[in-house]
Amino acid sequence: MFLHLGNDKLVPLREVIALFDLTETNAALNNDFLQMAKEAGFMIELTDEPVSCVITDKTIYLSPVSCGTLKARAEKRSWGM
Repeated sequence: MFLHLGNDKLVPLREVIALFDLTETNAALNNDFLQMAKEAGFMIELTDEPVSCVITDKTIYLSPVSCGTLKARAEKRSWGM
């Protein structure tokens, strides 16, 4: 099963570790984490205005798709619907 992150990017669902909402109030913590990931070369920006962060076992993706939508897609795929 795959999860569509937006902008034609699919990742294997089994590789997804976490989803984070980038619109939440912990902006400073998010920014520090994302800056370190970017400097280390682990981040792929799928959009100029990301609303969610998808952490996989190898890469961090900044997605234009909301966490709620990504969660719904993942749950739908995991049940095979």
